[in-house]
Amino acid sequence: MSIKKEIQQIFLESSSIIESSQFLSEDIENTVNIISSSFRKGKKLVIFGNGGSAADAQHIAAELIGRFQMKRDSLPAIALTTDSSILTSIGNDFSFNDIFSRQVEGLVNSGDVVLGISTSGNSINIINGLKSAKSKNAKTISILGNNGGKIKNFSDVSIIVNSSSTPRIQEVHRIIYHIICEHIEKKLSKK
Repeated sequence: MSIKKEIQQIFLESSSIIESSQFLSEDIENTVNIISSSFRKGKKLVIFGNGGSAADAQHIAAELIGRFQMKRDSLPAIALTTDSSILTSIGNDFSFNDIFSRQVEGLVNSGDVVLGISTSGNSINIINGLKSAKSKNAKTISILGNNGGKIKNFSDVSIIVNSSSTPRIQEVHRIIYHIICEHIEKKLSKK
């Protein structure tokens, strides 16, 4: 197959998975409502993931702290993937499996929302972070792939992209969190 045909195939595959993800609308709406309600109560959103999902966590926090499409007050969102000193000290002194749970233990309060992102659905450090969040009486949400893996069992809401292809899952994840950011802004702009 030529490179041109392979490129066209990637576009077709991606658009097919995006289109089939419309069935996630209810879970996305629930996520918007949970996060918006938390923000209205003066609580925060804490986000984490590994690799590309770490970058997604930072992207979401940036959209909410800065702005997505509307001029508005900054919203309290923290990505736990940005402090190399914290990540490496916890990884060294405890375990890589504890890099998020230890931060959640110190930063999350009752009523906050914790969002874990994983394309595999099986990352132990994401599971541990969500478990820690539940012990702090926080709401837990996950954005996943691969049928949700084990992580879906530790989340109040799981948004699961029906694919096992990491690049295709990440493409849909970006659309999902853009929708979430857009609708949080819209909800919070209404008094």
